[in-house]
Amino acid sequence: MATTIKFLSKKQFKNAVLLTGLPGIGLVGKIAVDYMIRQLKPEKIGEIHADLFPPSVQTNNGIVELIKDELHAATLNGQDFVFLSGPVQPSLDGRGPMDEHFEFSGQIISTLKGRGIVEVCTLAGINVGEKRMQGEPGVVVACTSKKKLDEWKKLGATSERPVGLISGVAGLLLGIGREEGIDGSCLMGETNARLVYGDPGAAKSVVEMLIKKYGFAIEMKEMEKEAKEIEKAF
Repeated sequence: MATTIKFLSKKQFKNAVLLTGLPGIGLVGKIAVDYMIRQLKPEKIGEIHADLFPPSVQTNNGIVELIKDELHAATLNGQDFVFLSGPVQPSLDGRGPMDEHFEFSGQIISTLKGRGIVEVCTLAGINVGEKRMQGEPGVVVACTSKKKLDEWKKLGATSERPVGLISGVAGLLLGIGREEGIDGSCLMGETNARLVYGDPGAAKSVVEMLIKKYGFAIEMKEMEKEAKEIEKAF
């Protein structure tokens, strides 16, 4: 089966931005995209299945389905956006073939490019250790061009590390996309790898950066409450 993208509509986009948030460090990207989907209520337009997902099914009110990621779409402030969310991405434990990661991300890029995606913004976490426990988390950015990097830095993101790695889908979508002429950015909320159940505070910082960039009308009270609860646990 490899990677299969099933579309629920024939919708085409104009100069669309793909925003992705799959599980990773601190679940930062997943929390951020899931929250935006709840707030902005984009239309579900597709499902992604892959035989490299965990060999399990998910149940919903007793109904069994294959595990899947989902695509949602909306036009906001005159700009088309596609949101990639879900409970899984290819495993990074090193026990499976590494080419599966490239196949998964490459299929997403090639398919969505054909539907009008021109830019990718992946959302993720970056482990800053104990620094996360001592203050408000910042957002670290990496981009496929200096022009794009400067745009995010003007909004308050930082790019302090001269050398680094972005693992998994959050990185490969950018690398493969760049080869296909697609601009890309990764916004990484500062978190601590010990926050395995999620870091809403870091996700909040990422969402606020996106609000600055795109003017999303998002109510942040619920996420602020979750962030404070995590900080109390520190």
